[in-house]
Amino acid sequence: MKAGIHPEYRDVVFQDVTTDFQILTRSTLSSKETIKLDGAEYPLIKVDISSASHPFYTGKHKIMDTSGRVDKFRKRYGAK
Repeated sequence: MKAGIHPEYRDVVFQDVTTDFQILTRSTLSSKETIKLDGAEYPLIKVDISSASHPFYTGKHKIMDTSGRVDKFRKRYGAK
């Protein structure tokens, strides 16, 4: 690999702003904000949705079936 062409890969904290869930991982992203975690200071990346707030992972996922579209599809293209 050529030297000097790759971004810096470092420890970063991702924080879900809706649930205050934080995870320490490695990334090439950078930020001007920092956070102290376990006695060390890391760049802080704020995200809107994570596994702590996404409806699919929290079990609050709902399938909306308006006017029986799924039934119409199954009737028309069902297993033959």
